Amino acid sequence: MKRHSIYRKLFFISAIFCGLPLFAKFSPVDYVNPLVGTQSKYELSTGNTYPAIAMPWGMNFWTPQTGDMGDGWTYTYTADKIKGFKQTHQPSPWMNDYGQFSIMPVTGGVVFDQNQRASWFSHKAEVAKPYYYSVYLADHDVTTEMTVTDRAALFRFTFPEEANSYVVVDAFDRGSAVKIIPEENKIIGYSTRNSGGVPENFKNYFVIVFDKPFKFTAVALDNAIKTNQNEARGNHAGAIVGFSTRQGEQVHARVASSFISPEQAELNLKELGDGNFDRMVKLGKKRWNQVLSRIEIDDTRIDDLRTFYSCLYRSVLFPRTFYEIDAVGRAVHYSPYNGQVLPGYMFTDTGFWDTFRSLFPLLNLVYPSMNHKMQEGLVNAYRESGFLPEWASPGHRDCMIGNNSASIVADAYVKGIRGYDIEKLWEALKHGANAHLEGTASGRVAFEAYNRLGYVPSNIGVGQSVARTLEYAYNDWCIYTLGKRLGKPDSEIGIYKQRSLNYRQVYNPQERLMVGRDDQGHFNPQFQATDWSGDFCEGNSWHWSFCVFHDPQGLIDLMGGASVFNHMMDSVFVMPSYLGMESRDMIHEMREMQVMNMGQYAHGNQPIQHMVYLYNYSGQPWKAQSRIREIMHKLYAATPDGYCGDEDNGQTSAWYIFSALGFYPVCPGTDQYVLGTPLFQKALLHLENGKTLTIEAPDNSAETPYIRSMKVNGKGYDHNYLTHETLSQGGRVQFVMDSKPNRKRGTNPADAPYSFSLENE
Repeated sequence: MKRHSIYRKLFFISAIFCGLPLFAKFSPVDYVNPLVGTQSKYELSTGNTYPAIAMPWGMNFWTPQTGDMGDGWTYTYTADKIKGFKQTHQPSPWMNDYGQFSIMPVTGGVVFDQNQRASWFSHKAEVAKPYYYSVYLADHDVTTEMTVTDRAALFRFTFPEEANSYVVVDAFDRGSAVKIIPEENKIIGYSTRNSGGVPENFKNYFVIVFDKPFKFTAVALDNAIKTNQNEARGNHAGAIVGFSTRQGEQVHARVASSFISPEQAELNLKELGDGNFDRMVKLGKKRWNQVLSRIEIDDTRIDDLRTFYSCLYRSVLFPRTFYEIDAVGRAVHYSPYNGQVLPGYMFTDTGFWDTFRSLFPLLNLVYPSMNHKMQEGLVNAYRESGFLPEWASPGHRDCMIGNNSASIVADAYVKGIRGYDIEKLWEALKHGANAHLEGTASGRVAFEAYNRLGYVPSNIGVGQSVARTLEYAYNDWCIYTLGKRLGKPDSEIGIYKQRSLNYRQVYNPQERLMVGRDDQGHFNPQFQATDWSGDFCEGNSWHWSFCVFHDPQGLIDLMGGASVFNHMMDSVFVMPSYLGMESRDMIHEMREMQVMNMGQYAHGNQPIQHMVYLYNYSGQPWKAQSRIREIMHKLYAATPDGYCGDEDNGQTSAWYIFSALGFYPVCPGTDQYVLGTPLFQKALLHLENGKTLTIEAPDNSAETPYIRSMKVNGKGYDHNYLTHETLSQGGRVQFVMDSKPNRKRGTNPADAPYSFSLENE
């Protein structure tokens, strides 16, 4: 033993002096923890995520299922039993799922009920990677592994020695069917279980092919097991197939599905090729590394690397692909809007209220070809339904507020994405600004009152009136900005320019905050700035009063100048977090703000996430730098409780990605990114145009959040923003960081980012 120990020490010393690699270099995907955010519940979200085993923007995700059928909290870290491995299309527990079914290996007897088949498991015997998942099911002595493609999955079950080992296929309730085809070792079927947003003919057709003949077959209908049948159709159908297995025998199941047809599901199965499991795992890892390595971080702080790449993983899951490839290689899709099968791209499972802020701007900078396809998908959505979706899952849903499809379309065009029918999208934006699709969030609720009065009144039976007004004003600016880029005449775009200033209509100078007002122009006499909801959406006036993305200088002027404005922002962090908790029944966003001990700052929800960057407009950029670094270190981690609220389809993650790079898109629709503070010593963005942007801060550390000085392509730079053109051309951005703020850099009014008011002086 001593001799071996001496040899190991000699090898270690030799390796150091000879330059041998002691440890293999990690690839980006190795830093990802898909379990981040899974330690959540209804009352308190630390992400409200599930481990999505998927390809980037994949059509189908897979996840271990610890919750009951139909439970939005499909996997929670604190659970101790797994009930199946579910194909999921769930964007969040609040939207729930559609097109879902599950697979579960069992031993010890024929069972179908989700609780009877459930098995104890431990995180110590669980491996979760974006492209691969493995877990030991203790009650069945079975190890389940799975790996995925865009539309298919491959399972590998390692069974014990059993005369009767089984696999249960659960097509879920609310309408499903299964058929066992023993001569082909195959199960086919469909699931219709959904939570809305689908036409009447919606089905998710699936096919499962095993590499071992069936010794036993049975179907289930509403939990009644029938051994003399191979087909079931009704409310809740399922199938059970059995084998005799040797100790350690591996049985594979090839799985695919389609929203188009059973035949298309069979085509999608071809994504698995020859079905070699280890080969598919390697291909999955390679695909993830290709996507994640677009941003290369050169730093030694392992915890920050894990957080960064875990956030980047979440940022490239949604919007989900909702198109398929037909027999001749064409993109086709089942329309979640009219139920027809049509040519072209379609994407879904994103709420623009969340993702317009930084998720889509991240696509425009790092993955523009993906957003090109998504813009084509929006063209198709408009053609098929007459509206752009504001929350799609998979079709129009009634969730959240605003008309932020205007931001999604305008920002893509401003950032240089071309090659789709922008005139059709221009038509769609104008239509959506002056109409509403009943029963959904698409278009604009209360557009008539807004267009007539310049704000949404608080007394016409429409809630969240201030929040709607603020978002509509920004959305109008987006439409105006796009119209200018398209060369539209003033007679067409002038009204949107005028309405871009409607945020002023709900500003109350006595409160120096945004306040609801009735249709006679009277401000709410019972106004309390810390009260949640009412005239605001998932927040209070302290959160929403800074939501003037396109005109911070105009807001500064309203509040009485930069000094008062800075005082108001400072106050957000000073006012106790418990204030406002009694203003309504508790919702999880309120609790998440309260427990973070950052005053009224509520980073767990979207409306305030840009606020700290506004110090760049008001002459105190060092405050932005300090607060941003505090938020990154305090509120994010690569742990099961790693978020401070709902992750929300990549938005909260994309905030971190941008902020760690050192800049953030405060106002999508401009070509500017507002400076923050870089987190890493070096980052390289490998852009699609073949150019590389290098961001350097060589002396960066946790103790140096402040920018002392910076250079862009070798020249001194004092502005508080970087342009998209500068970044997309590659080059070099250099930061000199400090432990003390530089109170002179970036304080000149000319260094402030874009404001609409200044454009029109």
